[in-house]
Amino acid sequence: MALLLCVVARTVSAHELAENTLQPAWTFDPWIVTPICVVGVLYARGFLAIWRRAGRGRRVMLRRSICFWSGWLAIAGALISPLHWLGEHLFLAHMIEHEILMTIAAPMIVLARPVGLLLWGLPASLRRSTGRLMKANVIQISWRRLSAGLNATLLHGVVVWAWHAPVIFDAAITNVILHRVQHFSFFFAAVLFWWAMCWRSNYGIAAWHLIVTMLHTSALGALMALAPRALYFTQTRYTQAWHLSPLEDQQLAGIIMWVPAGTVYAGAALAMVALWISVSGRRSDHVQPLRL
Repeated sequence: MALLLCVVARTVSAHELAENTLQPAWTFDPWIVTPICVVGVLYARGFLAIWRRAGRGRRVMLRRSICFWSGWLAIAGALISPLHWLGEHLFLAHMIEHEILMTIAAPMIVLARPVGLLLWGLPASLRRSTGRLMKANVIQISWRRLSAGLNATLLHGVVVWAWHAPVIFDAAITNVILHRVQHFSFFFAAVLFWWAMCWRSNYGIAAWHLIVTMLHTSALGALMALAPRALYFTQTRYTQAWHLSPLEDQQLAGIIMWVPAGTVYAGAALAMVALWISVSGRRSDHVQPLRL
């Protein structure tokens, strides 16, 4: 974010942009704003409905609520604020947007475990039918398989590498539907990954998967940062307005994935190792979910 602010500061001190269309703006895409608002309202309704009955569980509810709203605000900031607009014109901002979704919003939502409160936010009849649907065998089996540690890590890696193929990434910039799918797939894959790490995996296994993820995402970031020429032509077509070359914009984007995002995975891996060591003398080797 500091790098982004430096770029914006250069813009403010430089000449005005030649094109009026290159003016930061909030994004109010109904396909993005509507789900975010609906989820926020449902969670708030569910929270109020359960709060009166929670008793001693209110402390846990508060902690999880803080996690949820942190993740919710991160999603809204990434997809609605001027950062989203800037991400369509600067690769650096686009990378920040994606990393917010995958390394901030997704783990916060996962730690909140919001499904129960979201269900309680629905009308009674719809809540019961949705609950029955979620208990269907096909849903249960699909979720268990997708959120298994190895499967979630592989899916997360495939999604990250596939979308960063230059031809696919550039196509998402000019195609609105493809851009929406890109953001959804990043967030969904990240939710599966963090759910597997936090709630389904042994601490030691989770640390291993986090280290592997850190290594391959850092390698991708390094490839972009150290490439001898620009690889993303559509994404970097406006960089001259910010007094950056396409290669410089790509290098900054690669550094964001390489260092800050890699640090998140490394920090989470160290936390899992610490938890693993702390319980290794007291518990047998089995699934030990995080406790909020």
